[in-house]
Amino acid sequence: MSVTKKPARKVIVIGGGLAGLGSACVLAARGHSVTLLEKNDWLGGKAAVLSEQGYRFDMGPTIVTLPSVLRRIFAEADRDIEDYLCMVPLAPQWRCFFEKDNTADQTVLDLVADIDSMVANIDQFTGSPSDGAGYRKFMTISEKLHGVSDRFFFWRSVGGLRDTMQVGGAFSAAVLSDVMALRMGKSVASVVRQHVSDTRVAQMMDHFTQYVGSSPYASPAVLCGIAHMQTDEGIWYPIGGTRAVPEALTKLAEELGVTFRTGTDVMRITTASARSAGSTRVTGVVTASGETIQCDAIVSNCDAVRTYRELLDGTAESATFDKPRSHEPACSGVVLYLGLNRRYSQLLHHNFVFSRDPEQEFDYIYNKGEPAPDPSAYVCAPAISEPSVAPPGCEALYVLVHTPYLRPNHNWHAILPAYRETILDKLESAAGMSGLRDAIVYESALTPEDIHHRYRVLNGAIYGLASHGKYLGAFKPANRRRDISGLYLAGGAAHPGPGMPMVLMSGWIAADSLDADSLHSNVAAAVSPR
Repeated sequence: MSVTKKPARKVIVIGGGLAGLGSACVLAARGHSVTLLEKNDWLGGKAAVLSEQGYRFDMGPTIVTLPSVLRRIFAEADRDIEDYLCMVPLAPQWRCFFEKDNTADQTVLDLVADIDSMVANIDQFTGSPSDGAGYRKFMTISEKLHGVSDRFFFWRSVGGLRDTMQVGGAFSAAVLSDVMALRMGKSVASVVRQHVSDTRVAQMMDHFTQYVGSSPYASPAVLCGIAHMQTDEGIWYPIGGTRAVPEALTKLAEELGVTFRTGTDVMRITTASARSAGSTRVTGVVTASGETIQCDAIVSNCDAVRTYRELLDGTAESATFDKPRSHEPACSGVVLYLGLNRRYSQLLHHNFVFSRDPEQEFDYIYNKGEPAPDPSAYVCAPAISEPSVAPPGCEALYVLVHTPYLRPNHNWHAILPAYRETILDKLESAAGMSGLRDAIVYESALTPEDIHHRYRVLNGAIYGLASHGKYLGAFKPANRRRDISGLYLAGGAAHPGPGMPMVLMSGWIAADSLDADSLHSNVAAAVSPR
């Protein structure tokens, strides 16, 4: 009996973000012919770099968690990630700053991975043992939710609850137990506050969900599993900044024979009727220059909604993509890149400077659709880990404040000057960064409008689609598309969602699904009657 070999497919990857690069590496490692098309002149998507006047800034993601995902991609090619990337662990993982009030003397809380140490930190911070004990119970729940996600959610194309039920065969009591553990119908915020009463500690725990750019009051409780994912594998800093991650993936892809074409903007995905009655298959792409490139399959690292609305415009599939459920963009943000002539010793590598009223803050961002008047800010001060990011004794400060996704009435050219002052006031008052304005010697900014045009994401949403909905909010469009044969989605607006490790995982899933389908289709062709 002859063995049916898996054929090499001619694959186009649209977009060279982290998901596109990861997908290209996996596909090439498995023997497929891969061409990656990127509209910008650089690879890595949001993981770009800004270098000016001796300062170097990561422009997009700055926090690396779940390094096991990266290791799995490199392992596809039998490579050790350590040969391509040097990463160092960060401890503490975060420093949290809170505004001082009349009821509490403590305003700084460090997040550490070790649960016993973290419980001690919380007890000392609040002056009560109840919140530390509550944090311990919360982390037990988070660990279980992480385990459920590993079994039913990660490393496979999932587009809804039905897909999770198909994993492992028949529905069983064990599966039912795991589904119940998802705490469906509850929000992240409700689970957090069920275990801790101190509003500041709860606010810190809410911010595990900021990796997905969604409100903890509207996000499903399963996302509490992010806390264990982070504390279990730690937070890491790649020497060279997070820009070093796409550079390592690009090097691996080049070694594996991937063809890169930067400055090539894909305008349309071409399709044709497939052999199956009423079905559609991809045939290639058309670029902005009018060039048609044929292929067997496509991985789109373009935003999932924009892939259908723009690249598949005019097709029946484009018209029906939004109908099953609303695809709401996640939040956007303002990023300030501040080259300082000094450092602030109270800052760690990663810092959160919190608002006084998180409910009000999230109400402005997600319901009112307006910048919060008292925002929380994420502050990255990388010189503590890599002094070469700035001149000696200086700092390359990265400040991110979440904002609503882009609305028609938003004019960020007009909004930014006053909101910049709001952000700087917040850093001075809550984080004690006095004299900040005088310390700035270089400055640049990124607004939701910039993000929308620069990265071709939906309405400037940094994190793709919002994870809102207490039952199904964690589900994103599946990587393997059933409506169009040969089309696969990867990136923050596809399963399993946003955040550097999830985006990389989505690239692996898209590649793995394509590779499996190429084998199955060849087997079907071999056994079908002639």
